[in-house]
Amino acid sequence: MSVVHDSVVAHQFDDVEQQHQTYSFGMWIFLVTEIMFFGGLFAAYTVYRWSFPEAFAAGSEHLDIVLATINTAALLTSSFTMALAVRAIQLNKPKQMIGFLLTTIGFAIVFLVIKGIEYYAKFQTHLVPGHNFVWHGAADPRHVEMFYGLYFTMTALHGLHVLIGIGVIATIAFLGWKKRFSSDFYAPVEMTGLYWHLVDIIWVFLFPLLYLVSRHG
Repeated sequence: MSVVHDSVVAHQFDDVEQQHQTYSFGMWIFLVTEIMFFGGLFAAYTVYRWSFPEAFAAGSEHLDIVLATINTAALLTSSFTMALAVRAIQLNKPKQMIGFLLTTIGFAIVFLVIKGIEYYAKFQTHLVPGHNFVWHGAADPRHVEMFYGLYFTMTALHGLHVLIGIGVIATIAFLGWKKRFSSDFYAPVEMTGLYWHLVDIIWVFLFPLLYLVSRHG
């Protein structure tokens, strides 16, 4: 066995290719479970959106589409920098990889800060589901509250995934600084990239469903 093989291949694998395929297979199984998890929420949203279209449109009008658009741009850009990080380590450029990973984290933090600003505004205007919920519009308050219940549930869970992603990407960046990755072994970086792309894709669906409901015309 070569030195490179010994240094990057775990004992249960025959070679680097088998190890990489196993990593990829396991990661895709995990991503499928994530899709199923969010799929249930999307299904619930679809049912209630179909049942109470006026209330959902009214609730959506009180969301800040400007901040949401900025967040969408931030996440899409972070997905691009994440892809650049993977490409950098494939080309055996660990310093570039670390730089792109830290940039990705920066965009993710921007996303969470803006989402926090949005949440704060909803608390200030009493649009958070619960006994303090207040609605003065023409739509049924119960149905509008249902919209905000789905809004907070879906965006909070997505935000949790962003926070987890920041932790994972930071760990990968630290391991990259410790020279654990190279063009011979970069599977953890690539798997992290797959996870981050899923986080971005979920937001790409959340953005129109939550923020563009009342703006289809």
